[in-house]
Parts: sequence; structure tokens; C-alpha cells
Amino acid sequence: MPFRMSGYIPFGTPIVVGLLLPNQTLASTVFWQWLNQSHNACVNYANRNATKPSPVSKFIQGYLGAVISAVSIAVGLNVLVQKANKFTPATRLLVQRFVPFPAVASANICNVVLMRYGELQEGIDVLDGDGNLVGSSKIAARHALLETALTRVVLPMPILVLPPIVMSVLEKTALLQARPRLLLPVQSLVCLAAFGLALPLAISLFPQMSEIETSQLEPEIAQATSGRTVVYNKGL
Repeated sequence: MPFRMSGYIPFGTPIVVGLLLPNQTLASTVFWQWLNQSHNACVNYANRNATKPSPVSKFIQGYLGAVISAVSIAVGLNVLVQKANKFTPATRLLVQRFVPFPAVASANICNVVLMRYGELQEGIDVLDGDGNLVGSSKIAARHALLETALTRVVLPMPILVLPPIVMSVLEKTALLQARPRLLLPVQSLVCLAAFGLALPLAISLFPQMSEIETSQLEPEIAQATSGRTVVYNKGL
């Protein structure tokens, strides 16, 4: 259940809240990026096109690559912000709140590609209009991964960009200044609302069963069907 798309919001929101906590230390940055990409790796693996078997070793390699890339990008950006002498402390704090987005978006692309690299090597099944198997296409696999990677860039935009903006406004209100203990619950609700908006928006960008013209695929597939197009499961 934690790795289904229906479980992405309830199980992912606490991680998003952790990613957006202010005044992150190096250790906390590494921890939340590791936890986020671990969750994403399992979601990507569970929602891949599973027509071809994928060995556990490939999962482990993809997982390690995704986590290392995420942590490296996030830590690198945080170090750059800390060393930016032109920023005032208030500006530096604000900029740090936006660091998770480029780190997560970049790592999400690495995560999808590494977790589903086997599809690029072996191809995925393509079907004709009647649902009959036409063949296995590496070109269709590239299209599937590109579409999924784009959704993983769009997905964190509202989640990691809107809450910092909203919270920077809410933190100035008399209610939260008088009751600082409410900051975390309010931020959690804002993150939950942003997540609920972003997930259906992102995964609806491309249909799960995508269509592609046979002329764009391998010659042997184009010759195996009289149809102008075939469909493939891009995964989620």
C-alpha cells in the first residue's frame, strides 16, 4: 500500500514536511533526501511496466544511484547557499526553503531512469488496437520513461514551491507569531493540500496506456502489424 499511487499522498506527505523544515542541518538534509528517494524508488519500481522480469540486483543498483544523486544535489545546493555572502540571513533562509525542489526534481529523473533501466535494455510490450501483442520495443520504452520522468518533474513543483511561499506569508500573521507551536501542523496541512493538488495533475499529463505510431518504432514491429499505431503501458 505505501507504494501504490493511492498511497503516495498519505505516506509521502510526512516526508515532504521534513524536506521543507527550516534551518536544515547537513545531517537532516541527508536524512530527508534519503528517505524521500527511498520511497520514490519503491513507488517507481512498483508502478513500472512489469511485462519483463527485473532482477533484484537491478533494483538495488537503481536505488543506490537514485539516493546518491539526490543527496549529492541537495547537499551541494545547501553548501552553495551557505557560502553565498551576498544573501542576507533572511534571504538565505528563504532560498534554502526552495533548495529541495531542484534537488528532488533532478533526483526524480535519475530515480525513474535507474529504477526502470531494464526496460530500456529489453524493451516493453506494444499492442495493436485489439490488444494483441505485436512485439517488444526499446523505442517505446524510451518514450515511456521520458513521459514518466516528466511527470516526476511536474509533481514536486506545487509540493515544494507553493508551501514555502504560503508559509512565508502565514508566519507573519499574529496567530502564528503568538503560537509558534502551530507552525508545524499548519505547514503539514499546507503540504497535504499541495500534494493532493499536484499528484492527480502530474499523473494525468500522459495516459497510462500511451499511443505511438508504428513508423516511429523498430522496422520489425512496423512490419508485424497493419495498424498505424500501437499502444504501450508507460507505467505511472
